[in-house]
Amino acid sequence: MAEYFSYLPDLAYQSFLPGSNSTQNYILTKNLFRRVKVREDVYNSITSFEKYEIPDGYRPDNAANEIYGSPDYDWVIITTANIIHLRDEWPLSNYQLYNYAENKYKGDLNRIRFYETTEVRDLKNRLILPAGKVVSENFTIPNPTNPNATLNPVAGISNYEYETRLNDEKRTIYVLKSLYLDQFLLDMRREMEYTESSQYIDDKLIVTENTLNKSP
Repeated sequence: MAEYFSYLPDLAYQSFLPGSNSTQNYILTKNLFRRVKVREDVYNSITSFEKYEIPDGYRPDNAANEIYGSPDYDWVIITTANIIHLRDEWPLSNYQLYNYAENKYKGDLNRIRFYETTEVRDLKNRLILPAGKVVSENFTIPNPTNPNATLNPVAGISNYEYETRLNDEKRTIYVLKSLYLDQFLLDMRREMEYTESSQYIDDKLIVTENTLNKSP
């Protein structure tokens, strides 16, 4: 993420440090509230993005190194995949997932969380019942190969299987193709520039007051 901070503009903030008794004392910091997103025309263009399956144990910097040739572009992966809360939206490794599930469910990892249907087809291979429909344990349907019998096409899904599915859903993301990386970085620099206002100093710096120092 270090590369990302080089794109952030600066903010001159009135000092609130002890002993600072002048309104001319400022602290220079990066404007962490400044955030940009992918241009709508780029984001809506399916030719600009490619599907990417996050391998087990990969971090954003690993993905960036594989796609863009440098781990420093981990923030590009996060931004273009529209990930806001990395901790919740990036998949855990299998090892991390097991520890997470073990801590969450204690000794009930293999306890059945719910039941779902398994696929059923008739003798002509026509689909009678799709898989994945949540049903009760005792759910039955007429047997398509024997009208006098019924089937119980049900499978139990454990707590661990449930958590694994949720985690695996996070593995598929869409990332910006490496072909468009330079244009994205150029757009990023332009979007991070300040426009003229009462706080404007230059394209990379604004000044603001510390409201905590103001008298009520």
